[in-house]
Amino acid sequence: MTEQHYTLEDFDYDLPHELIAQTPLKQRDGSRLLELNAETGEVHDRHFYDILDYLNPGDALVMNNSRVLPARLYGERPGTGGHVEVLLLRQDHGDVWETLVKPAKKYPVGQEIVFGDGALKAVVTEELEHGGRMIEFKYDGIFLEILESLGEMPLPPYIKEKLDDKERYQTVYSKVNGSAAAPTAGLHWTPELLQKAADKGVKLVELTLHVGLGTFRPVEEENIEDHKMHSEFYQLSAEAAQTLNDVKANGGRIVATGTTSIRTLETIGSKFNGELREDSGWTDIFIKPGYKWTVVDAFITNFHLPKSTLVMLVAAFTGRENILNAYQHAISEGYRFFSFGDAMYVHK
Repeated sequence: MTEQHYTLEDFDYDLPHELIAQTPLKQRDGSRLLELNAETGEVHDRHFYDILDYLNPGDALVMNNSRVLPARLYGERPGTGGHVEVLLLRQDHGDVWETLVKPAKKYPVGQEIVFGDGALKAVVTEELEHGGRMIEFKYDGIFLEILESLGEMPLPPYIKEKLDDKERYQTVYSKVNGSAAAPTAGLHWTPELLQKAADKGVKLVELTLHVGLGTFRPVEEENIEDHKMHSEFYQLSAEAAQTLNDVKANGGRIVATGTTSIRTLETIGSKFNGELREDSGWTDIFIKPGYKWTVVDAFITNFHLPKSTLVMLVAAFTGRENILNAYQHAISEGYRFFSFGDAMYVHK
């Protein structure tokens, strides 16, 4: 059997604009859940609070505990008062951050920026491509506290509505600061639903992957093999790895919440021949059709953008036809799409 080669167009689909969710639902677990059998392509319409029907005692539910930084800052150029938007991507070292600056061309190396009447200052130390800038911040006090008071949540560009409650763009188990975007499949979980899963005998396991904005970067190469994936920092503890290996050894399944958990687990599994170990580092894993899965048995995910690497990741598990058919079903049934949208449960 020859390996199938896909082009970018193979992962396109038409989405009515009104199905892009602009605000989160009042009740996190009240969102809809589309169950997809990856082998048969069969789908069922449920609600997220029904997820417990699909989790068995002895399974592991894996969640990414990364927390989104209020990483969008608005400042000005001293002297001119020119307005600037700075988006924090990742901390490089000390108070030096990799950022995206708009308008970038007005901010060469050495240019100062002032935020919040001078509570936070910065200077550009290096120019990067695509409007990227390395910036060194100067401040008195605790950086994260200043960021909490001055920064806004870096909502994706397709969300036009203002977010009333910052915590609704965080999972209820978020702990480790560092993401530029939320691991959105986890937004559906409530503390009560997680407790019910634990009471049922499901092991709750946390890992960390700091989501970069590269997750929204469009694929531009027609041949998807040529796409260069962004890197994201991940971490899995020895205790979490042991729990997951025990679950596997006892015949349980590893159920990942979101593509970020999948990327972490599969990065480590690929590295250690299917075994999970304590590990941390940067991953640029590109999971697409033809990928050989090593760890993940089932997963929860939201609906992803057309032609995105995340649609390709899901297609690697379900097959391209099955996922696109499931998306067409979701569109015809009026499901809500993307970050604040509904969820899927995908299994074999």
